[in-house]
Amino acid sequence: MIEKQTVKALVDQWLEGKSYFLTDLVIDDNDRIVVEIDHKEGVWIDDCVELSRFIEANLDREVEDYELEVGSAGIGQPFKVRQQYVNNVGNEVEVLTATGTKLKGVLKAVEDDTFVVTVQQKVKPEGAKRPKMVDEDITLAYTDAKEVKAVIKF
Repeated sequence: MIEKQTVKALVDQWLEGKSYFLTDLVIDDNDRIVVEIDHKEGVWIDDCVELSRFIEANLDREVEDYELEVGSAGIGQPFKVRQQYVNNVGNEVEVLTATGTKLKGVLKAVEDDTFVVTVQQKVKPEGAKRPKMVDEDITLAYTDAKEVKAVIKF
């Protein structure tokens, strides 16, 4: 079986000096290797092909047969690594919390263990007749979020 550390080392070597980053690496029991990369401005197919060829050139099919798939993290997919949060600061996101609450707002800040989403809430000020919309910052630990993904607008 192909070792995950071996493939990760190859991916890291290819990524060195590039603005791409690894979002996921999976190797199943049948040696099917799936590598997902991302970039702030999107992933180009030519770069996926280049990474695929680099990995293939450094693994020996004579020793172990494998299937290799290299692609992008995918638009509309949940964030998997912190860098995806960083790249989306200022953008609208949807959050599904671990307790099942859905939030939609702007990703305001990203820290080591937490992130901040600004959501609009209806609040009725004291003495007012009608509620008004106000911005509220909600800080969540990454572990408190079951899923976070960018909102796609057309």
